Amino acid sequence: MSTLEPESGIWYAICWLATVTRLLSRRLHAGSWSGLRLDDYLICVAMGTLTVLMSVMHFVVKTSSNLIEPGQDVSRFSQHEIASRIYGSKLVVVVEQMQCCTIWLVKACLLLMYWRLTALLPQHRVVLLVSIYTFFGFVIMEVLYLGVWCRPFYQYWAVPTSPQCSAATNHLITNAVLNISSDLMIISLPMPLLFRVQVPLKKKLILGGIFMVGAFTIVSAVLNKYYSFTHPFGSEWTQWYLREAYTAVICANLPFTYPFIQRVFNLKSWSHNSYHDRYLSGTRIRHSTRTELRYQRKSNVGPKEGISKTVSVDVRNSYNGNLHRSESEERINLPSVPSIPSVHTKGEFGQSSWVSGGMELDEISPTLSSKGDGSMNSRSLKSLEESRTKH
Repeated sequence: MSTLEPESGIWYAICWLATVTRLLSRRLHAGSWSGLRLDDYLICVAMGTLTVLMSVMHFVVKTSSNLIEPGQDVSRFSQHEIASRIYGSKLVVVVEQMQCCTIWLVKACLLLMYWRLTALLPQHRVVLLVSIYTFFGFVIMEVLYLGVWCRPFYQYWAVPTSPQCSAATNHLITNAVLNISSDLMIISLPMPLLFRVQVPLKKKLILGGIFMVGAFTIVSAVLNKYYSFTHPFGSEWTQWYLREAYTAVICANLPFTYPFIQRVFNLKSWSHNSYHDRYLSGTRIRHSTRTELRYQRKSNVGPKEGISKTVSVDVRNSYNGNLHRSESEERINLPSVPSIPSVHTKGEFGQSSWVSGGMELDEISPTLSSKGDGSMNSRSLKSLEESRTKH
């Protein structure tokens, strides 16, 4: 058993659990698998690179590389030992590339999420600038690693080789600067929204917990570079390399896991709104009716003034917005009658529509009228004309 077990297996299982939960949640939200977005596919690719990283890292901790401790005489190495160190050095190159790909794929997923969240906000431009910085940071880091710091490239696994190729000091410094700086930018992007959003304290604490996972990712990035420089011949750096990748994947998945958890445990929606729920359950309609009755009791307008309390409207025409004058809402401005709020009704085919106005509406049916002919009778029209003349 390597020094990475069983911790590595537990982290890896949590990552897969978070990823599968995210995908199922996205499937429930979108209605079909075709509704998955680009970041959903990128996180799957990130899980692939993470799998390679974890698998290869278990071999790295068991093999030697061309990073030779001081005092060792390379000339005394056997051919078998040299071949083993060459093989181990190649594995280190694979680990380094898989770790970089995993971390930057996660950054891309987070930036895509923030890109959608800030589409109509001033922070949208900031997200664009951070995305550009992150993208070009990755390109510059890879160009320097593959084509500048160690030439020719096979010197990365040659035995013996230069200290720059065996320790990759310049690459580690470049990686630390670009990785940690972009992480700090990304984790700071939603901070203004978190402080200004009007949600209960409990939900803010949950969001804060997600940010704490992101903060631990940054701490892991710092520590893996610390041990790479101070204890290059030990195995501590391998553990923090994996911890950074694991926590980064978990942090990118957590914001999308709630819909599936909600379905399994029958929880309330994250955006649960009591007004919205009353509206869906029909309470909103009854509340509007009571409000209208209170307005009517307070007003001094009644049948004596010749105003019909019920105006018939053809819902099919009102839904389409093509009302004739005889069927449309009459604009009666009465000082003593306050404006009645909009009333939610159902149209002809059960479609929801908002009917606005300063008058009371009867129970809506496809065609409303006291006589069932879809229009107001002559007495109602006459009453309306007399009322307009008086006022």
